[in-house]
Amino acid sequence: MLSYIDSHAHLADAAFDGVRDAVVARARAAGAAAVICIGESFAAAEQARALASAHPGFVAWTSGVHPHDAAAFREADAIPAIRAHLEAGAVAVGECGLDYHYDHAPRASQLAAFRAQLALAVAHDRPVIVHTRKAEDDTRALVEEFGRAGARGVMHCFTGSAALARAALDAGWFISFSGIVTFRSWDRDDVVRLVPDDRILVESDAPYLAPVPHRGKRNEPAYVAVTVEQLAQRRTTTPERLGAAAARNARSLFGLALPSPVG
Repeated sequence: MLSYIDSHAHLADAAFDGVRDAVVARARAAGAAAVICIGESFAAAEQARALASAHPGFVAWTSGVHPHDAAAFREADAIPAIRAHLEAGAVAVGECGLDYHYDHAPRASQLAAFRAQLALAVAHDRPVIVHTRKAEDDTRALVEEFGRAGARGVMHCFTGSAALARAALDAGWFISFSGIVTFRSWDRDDVVRLVPDDRILVESDAPYLAPVPHRGKRNEPAYVAVTVEQLAQRRTTTPERLGAAAARNARSLFGLALPSPVG
């Protein structure tokens, strides 16, 4: 039976209002052993925390500030708030990082917010969940710098270059793939094959990026099963083995107290 962990889902998003319990039930039925609910803002983190409390042992949660919101980031306020969430059980810092595609926040603000969250992750020995888009040089430099200081984490929803993937892998990080690998525009199978079995993660990024044949619908963790099947095909393995490997990796990275999947 296919088993996997959805390493990145925005179940706190308003798109899931009123249906979260049903979404969790469908995820379980599809083979999910756990879901990491992302708190990309303090409001989202509180919602994620509540969902984790409602589904102990299945939903874990995180806390951080997304690069889109970095203009409002004030280290004196934001870092203590994230620290309090870590002390309350958040399993990772993030989603944080750099987005030079949309540039919703000044790049200097994005860099400052990212640096501060990386430093916090190191200080608390928690992984960091990184969003990067059109910011490869700065992302690589910070992953390498903080990697030397002991930072560990995951490059989420990876669509970057092989060079960026290698930098993250060399730092001991993980690479996560989403439903984008099922799109006709996907052309990074070199990266899919580059990532070793002990460093690969899978994710939905729900409610975004639903995989084919669900593209255009609201995404949810149950659809990760499709992504696992596509990744397995591209890596010439079975979905069961790939899902099990990704689940073991997620358990290791996030410190999840879950039974080891078979495979």
